Amino acid sequence: MSSRSAAEAPPRWDLSDLYAGPDAAELKKDLAAAREGVAAFAKAHQGRIASMAEDAAGGGRLADAIAEYERLEETIGRIGSYAGLLHAANTSDPKVAKIYGDLQAQLSDITAPLLFFQLELNGLDEARLEALMAEPRLRRYAPWLKDVRDFKPYQLNEEIERAFFEKDLTGRAAWVRLYDETLAGLRFSVGGEQVPLEEALNSLSDENRATRERAAGALAEGFKPALPVFTTVLNTLAKDKEIDDRWRGIADPALSRHVANHVEPEVVAALVAAVREAFPRLSHRYYAMKAKWLGLGKLEYWDRNAPLPFTADRKFAWGEARDLVLDAYDGFSPDLGRLARRFFEEPWIDAEARPGKASGAFSHPTVPSAHPYILLNFKGKTRDVMTIAHELGHGVHQLLSAPQGALMAGAPLTLAETASVFGEMLAFRRLLDTAKSADERRALLAGKVEDMLNTVVRQIAFYRFESEVHRQRKEGELTADDVARIWLDVQTESLGPAFAFADGYERYWCYISHFFHAPFYVYAYAFGDGLVNALYARYREAESGFVGRYLDLLKAGGSKRHKELLAPFGLDATDPGFWAMGLSVIEGLIDELEAGGGA
Repeated sequence: MSSRSAAEAPPRWDLSDLYAGPDAAELKKDLAAAREGVAAFAKAHQGRIASMAEDAAGGGRLADAIAEYERLEETIGRIGSYAGLLHAANTSDPKVAKIYGDLQAQLSDITAPLLFFQLELNGLDEARLEALMAEPRLRRYAPWLKDVRDFKPYQLNEEIERAFFEKDLTGRAAWVRLYDETLAGLRFSVGGEQVPLEEALNSLSDENRATRERAAGALAEGFKPALPVFTTVLNTLAKDKEIDDRWRGIADPALSRHVANHVEPEVVAALVAAVREAFPRLSHRYYAMKAKWLGLGKLEYWDRNAPLPFTADRKFAWGEARDLVLDAYDGFSPDLGRLARRFFEEPWIDAEARPGKASGAFSHPTVPSAHPYILLNFKGKTRDVMTIAHELGHGVHQLLSAPQGALMAGAPLTLAETASVFGEMLAFRRLLDTAKSADERRALLAGKVEDMLNTVVRQIAFYRFESEVHRQRKEGELTADDVARIWLDVQTESLGPAFAFADGYERYWCYISHFFHAPFYVYAYAFGDGLVNALYARYREAESGFVGRYLDLLKAGGSKRHKELLAPFGLDATDPGFWAMGLSVIEGLIDELEAGGGA
């Protein structure tokens, strides 16, 4: 490691590639252009899509309309991305919150008149639309049109859709904002200091058990004052979704997520069943081993992420972590490595952990004419290195798919995790190959197993939690005790008999923001992990042409479904053996650990 790498501080991003600032002339210009463009688009096309399609030149005219719609989406997406990223960097600043809220309100007002377009597209006769596809310019948009028409059975008339859309700002979006700002404002008493959420959560990985226990207690106590707010928000969002689903004729609260992910409900059900059936072979077995390693009869919830006793958790400087991840990407594909390096050469990453900043990590794709931005909260742990590799995978995926355009660049959630989880695997293998001792190798294996359990077992438990919350909410409002019971039930099932759950853990659902931001998002992580395990097995077989096919998969963005994308690799997620193949990778690592892990 060079002294330069050791001395480098985690960077902050620069959003000026989007706009120079909240008062920038370009931002005001784009807001005005979006408003005028939407009004002109609605005036030209509303109520005319059906007749346009009957025209002899209908295919070309419809292609022109979609291209115009895409340009509007690009401008609107740029403004919305800027607002969201500005807020994520400083959620506790009232001035920033106002800018964010005002821009969101303006975008809601601007985009409402566009609702007619997808509704009228879904009103077209299937046979007539198919005939129009003879026009090459329209055929380019065939994947997007298919995605739009997947929602046809559940759409309402335009007046109701517009009412739902316009009320979102003061309804669902307002409740989510309340949750975000409440969570960001919480402070937890750890080590005599009042610290933000990320710092308190980081202490749950401390090597000192007493420190972990104090941090766990601080989190449990810190959530308590906000529990009434979080419970009300969760109830309100679940009821809001139930009302929306009821109007649309959707019986399963997760169905809209499946449709958006372009994945069949039975495939998700098979994934969930396979993971639950594997709990005893995976999480139950691993955590029983961990309890023995730590010399404990039972683990407490603050021991789940405890460092292992056979080696201290390695600390990484920012530059060292960056270089390791880039070396891993370069080793797989120099082309992928060059793309990954751009994120560090340009101010596209905000990695500094600081009060008021959004917790967790993400890679925001923004719009194809710009570039993604990555948010991290870097603390120098091995897991933080894996997080860099994960979010960088998202970032390069988003860069590669950008040429698909604003309507088709984004992959569905089930495929959006492919590059991120694959990137983690590359970084893990680089760490494993350079391990300096058997104990270090053993610790890395155990750490990877824990990460995979968090990605698969924990996320499926989260999915089960959401399913039960939404199911029981239909019968009436849930109390904080009701939610706590559901949380403890799914955690007990997934983590197994090695754990004793002390008081306070029943409130830990509070900080899982996916429950509030994106209901039923979480199973996509498990889907992606299973998919990547299968892909990585193909890669390890040294299959000729794998790298090229993999890059083609990423370039496709949202233009292809999982069946099409996996076919070149000889894989099929509808095959009952597919999920078992992915889970067997985790089981194999646990087998290796049980046999000594190279020690």
